[in-house]
Amino acid sequence: MTRSELIKKLADRFPKFTIKDSELAVTIILDAMADTMSRGGRTEIRGFGSFGLNYRPPRMGRNPKNGVSVPVPGKYVPRFKAGLELRARVDNGSPHP
Repeated sequence: MTRSELIKKLADRFPKFTIKDSELAVTIILDAMADTMSRGGRTEIRGFGSFGLNYRPPRMGRNPKNGVSVPVPGKYVPRFKAGLELRARVDNGSPHP
């Protein structure tokens, strides 16, 4: 599902909301999650999952063009961990073709 599909689904499910209202709600939620993660925090949505950060330590990488070793600095990368309810629904559901 894309962001625009989520906005449309939210507007369809709640007729009082216009597309603009739905877009604002989705934007506020996603911005709040991104802001929390940018400050090193974690966001948990019960039954769905949690969004957090993983630290990747510095390492030596390789330039694929010429094979020269280059240092890759350490960095934080976002990660998602599915909740129990989401995992159960995915395991028991049938995939769509």
